[in-house]
Amino acid sequence: MKYRRFGKTELQVPVFTFGAMRIPGVPEEEALKTIFRAVELGITHLETARGYGSSEELLGKAMPHLRREDLIITTKIPPTETADEMRRFIEESLQRMNISRIDNFDLHGINTPELLERSVRRGGCMDAVRKAQEEGIIGHVGFSTHAPLQVILDAIETREFESVNLHYYYFNQRNLPAVRRAYELDMGVLIISPTDKGGQLFRPTQTLRDLTAPLTPIQANARWLLAQPEVSTLTLGAAHPEEFDEHIAVADRDGPLTEEEQQIFQRLEERFRMLDPDRCTVCHKCLPCPEGINIPEVLRLRNMAVAFDMVDFGKYRYNLFENAGHWFPGTRADRCTECGDCLPRCPEKLDIPRLLFETHEMLAGEPGKRMWRT
Repeated sequence: MKYRRFGKTELQVPVFTFGAMRIPGVPEEEALKTIFRAVELGITHLETARGYGSSEELLGKAMPHLRREDLIITTKIPPTETADEMRRFIEESLQRMNISRIDNFDLHGINTPELLERSVRRGGCMDAVRKAQEEGIIGHVGFSTHAPLQVILDAIETREFESVNLHYYYFNQRNLPAVRRAYELDMGVLIISPTDKGGQLFRPTQTLRDLTAPLTPIQANARWLLAQPEVSTLTLGAAHPEEFDEHIAVADRDGPLTEEEQQIFQRLEERFRMLDPDRCTVCHKCLPCPEGINIPEVLRLRNMAVAFDMVDFGKYRYNLFENAGHWFPGTRADRCTECGDCLPRCPEKLDIPRLLFETHEMLAGEPGKRMWRT
């Protein structure tokens, strides 16, 4: 297992972090085995959140059986309206996890300008976080985000945070400017859920599997990320002990891409070219949409579905529109009124309304029920 410096925190984190979001979904004995397996493999950074069901409590049950001094514990709490509420939540998390100190604390889900303002305003929740730091019950402070790029950059520029958790994968490179800016400011960079949000790579299509061979899609995405020095660590959201194995196979390979690996990504790029002349480059210049459609994200999902047969992943993400609030904003593509506002702003001159309706037809059904194919 390779380790990397987590920015200015000076913490040495493994290149894979154990994300404990999924363990509440399995029997307690299995959850504990998964935690112990992570630590046994050298995954000493354990990351959870107040909102992850019983995840904090399960970590707390594992703690008496682990060497606390060998671990880095992160938990995340959403921005609160008051300092008193944040203090109460911090103390509850400490009690649940059976620890006296949170090594790395994240404000969870700074996804909108309003939540960013709530996070950093004087007299608010950050006051409680700083007081907890002074008392030694919090070590370092970062933030997690599913926000648009500009909100992430704005949060970084507050200089209030030592690290950032964000989405960034081979199939979604929109946040590269934020990754680079965080690195310039010596912030740790944790990549959220590259195996799931990065394309449900644990259940790859045969097309994708063939293109990434001899690596698996999980391994190829991990190598693409870990070849970038700006990236500190990738979360690995296992729920069963055996789910670590595919990742661990590349845990000691964090240097530049090899020639063979470069060829994998050349093949993937060539596959994208099959979309021409309808390929969206996800530049975001089409926004804003009067109907609130997240046009770039809709068309990014179309890119993946058409080029790599990733229809089930597209359905999984597309059907979050209008159902996940600020965690996945935007209306469904069939809300398009063909007003034409987006058309002159598109550098590729795409027929965006047509592509939106096609994508809705393809992805609006349940995952696993194919409605359209190339």
